[in-house]
Amino acid sequence: MRKIEIQSTTKFFITLSIVTALLVFNSSAHAKLLDRIVAVVESDIIMESELRQRVRVLVKQFENNPEALPPQDVLVDQVLQRLIVERLQLQLAEQRGIQIDELSLDQSMRNLAKRNRVSLEQFREILIQQGLDYSAYREQVRNEMILDQLRRRTIDNGVQVSESEVEELVKKSSTDLLRKEYEYHVAHILIAVPENPKPGQIEKSQHRAALVYDRARAGNNFIKLAIAASDAQDALQGGDLGWRNKAQLPEVFLQQIDGMQEGDISRIGQSPAGFHIFKVLDRRAIENTMVDQVLARHILVRTNALTTDEAAERKLRELKSRIEQGDDFGELAKAHSDDPGSAVNGGLMDWTVSSNFVPKFKEVVDSLDLNNICEPFQSRFGWHIVEVLDKRKHDNSQEAMRAEARELIRQRKIEEETELWLRQLRDESYIENRLHTSN
Repeated sequence: MRKIEIQSTTKFFITLSIVTALLVFNSSAHAKLLDRIVAVVESDIIMESELRQRVRVLVKQFENNPEALPPQDVLVDQVLQRLIVERLQLQLAEQRGIQIDELSLDQSMRNLAKRNRVSLEQFREILIQQGLDYSAYREQVRNEMILDQLRRRTIDNGVQVSESEVEELVKKSSTDLLRKEYEYHVAHILIAVPENPKPGQIEKSQHRAALVYDRARAGNNFIKLAIAASDAQDALQGGDLGWRNKAQLPEVFLQQIDGMQEGDISRIGQSPAGFHIFKVLDRRAIENTMVDQVLARHILVRTNALTTDEAAERKLRELKSRIEQGDDFGELAKAHSDDPGSAVNGGLMDWTVSSNFVPKFKEVVDSLDLNNICEPFQSRFGWHIVEVLDKRKHDNSQEAMRAEARELIRQRKIEEETELWLRQLRDESYIENRLHTSN
């Protein structure tokens, strides 16, 4: 049986990858027998069957490294906390009218299949062979897309990066900040502080952070500590932040990184979100004198009082069909595109590092093969169809450095704002944890 790796479409809001929400109990009668309410989240509830399902799949993910998991009761508590935060976000998205239509969901499913180099039909069969419920899988993908839109509307679109911030970061390149002589594989533990702490709550969190820090310094498994103790959204992944260069590291940790080696643990740092502990899992030397650029053209249809999302998407599907039947992309772009900068050039944009594009546009461009036109998709500017004409490696260090500096600052701000926003969302919501009570 072929096993495929399924990649999550978001990084910040779903606390487990899409796989972790999809295994179902083999015995529905057994699930019903044990089912009860374990949490009330505003007007919604979380059932024990859902919680047990998430725990079960998380344990399965660590089947090759079971010693990294904390005791079962601690693990269950942590998984429930993540479910609560996820449910709060879905409720907020519903209140704001965020929905994903079937066409967009179908396109995301096709993209997932394409990334795994199989057809959609093959993708479905492989999921079923792995014991996953395909309908539940589709719904979890839909939820991830909903939460991705929620994040972009709430956090991403409000993050601004000033030219002075870019200049400051570029100047630091003399100290190899952006030359990235090293990348660091980092794990992280956050001990959160409430948004409006009552007397003694900061000291309580600080004391808790000190206890976790002492255990980490004493040689306890850092992944296990993160799963058991961290309040960050990546806790159930062992606090793993992945590979990052210095400019991508959180400010609270950046000043400590020089001289740190594999296995080193940082001092406790403090930010508005709480107290942080970092561990360098690995370090590697890299070179980055060449940048990947794409040459693409697009047609943009903006929505307004007269043009709905449905109308914009329908118009682009008609234009795509005309191009596939032989009409010239450039002429149609000149006649129909609402992007004044590129329309006069037949929709053609300059050679660009894809990270300069907004996230959704970048995602589509990076996944497109040459001379293929994507299905209509929506970004914060409107609806697009895109064709990638060419790709190249280009020695464009100064331009790339500025573009990268802007994106790195933006992503760092998004991470910081997201952590604070989620804490505020939780603090302001009605939550009743019934896990350790009978009901």
